[in-house]
Amino acid sequence: MSKAAGGAAIGLREVYARCRLDMQGRVAVVTGGARGIGRATATLLAAFGARVAVWDLVEDVAARASAMAAEAAGLVSGEAEADTTGGGADARPMREPLRLGAADSTVGGAEARATEVIGMRLDVTDEEAVGAAAEAVATRLGPVDVCVHAAAVGSGHYGFPFWNVPPSAWRRVLDVDVLGAVNVATVLAPAMAERRRGALVFVGSVAGLIGSQTDPPYSAAKAAIRNFAHCMAKDLAPLGVRVNVVCPGMVRTDLNRSVWEAWARRQPEGSAVDYDTWAEQKIRTVVPQGRWQSAADVAAAIAFLCSDAAASITGQTLNVDGGYVMT
Repeated sequence: MSKAAGGAAIGLREVYARCRLDMQGRVAVVTGGARGIGRATATLLAAFGARVAVWDLVEDVAARASAMAAEAAGLVSGEAEADTTGGGADARPMREPLRLGAADSTVGGAEARATEVIGMRLDVTDEEAVGAAAEAVATRLGPVDVCVHAAAVGSGHYGFPFWNVPPSAWRRVLDVDVLGAVNVATVLAPAMAERRRGALVFVGSVAGLIGSQTDPPYSAAKAAIRNFAHCMAKDLAPLGVRVNVVCPGMVRTDLNRSVWEAWARRQPEGSAVDYDTWAEQKIRTVVPQGRWQSAADVAAAIAFLCSDAAASITGQTLNVDGGYVMT
């Protein structure tokens, strides 16, 4: 991870220490929550006191959820490593461990909030499965107050120009990234509206803001998500429910790496640079801060928008991109 005048990317431990948001009593669903930005977000929300359901297609989602619960407990007790999910090699350690008072429950012998993260294997393109999962969450954890939709895929192809991406490759991206969001919102938002309480945050991308040619289906899908979020925000604002979008920039995730892989396949044999070199060159070119954004950087913004600290914010897009896109 590069260093620059903009400072080093932060890890979850430092985010937790700085933000200290209160999500006690909240129930949160995080789609795509077993990996990358979704994982960092689910872990952070749990550390802030939310009871979290992780929806993801990975087979070991339950085991990952258990690990995230333990990590969240470690954040609260001050025992977690500085380089937690998404922090990277340059994540700065927290100045002092955060210890909660004796009124809090005990986890692993240290004073900490009890943390709860459950995992559910789920394909967000399956509307019936989404509905069944929502019912299961309500039964086990309670009514859903917060939804973070981070589930997404790329096309696996490299544009420049767009016709390098076969039309057939668009379908899966639009199904997961757009219709998946529609399924999740359609299932969860009405109950929030009925209770006149809730927050939905959709993970977009700067690619959807600038019409990035790198992966045209992904760019188009993320642009659609932002527009759909505006529609939802207008519908739900009078009903006490907020809807916002967070657009990450350059984050070291499997999805980001897949873009490099698609690019590398297009290069003459033996001429492609490795992933780290390719990414560092791009970052120096397009990111004013000159560094990666970490998953924890993005999770911090998402958690803020989920919290009561953002009670008057809806229909907005927050870019976490080191200045890549300035508005």
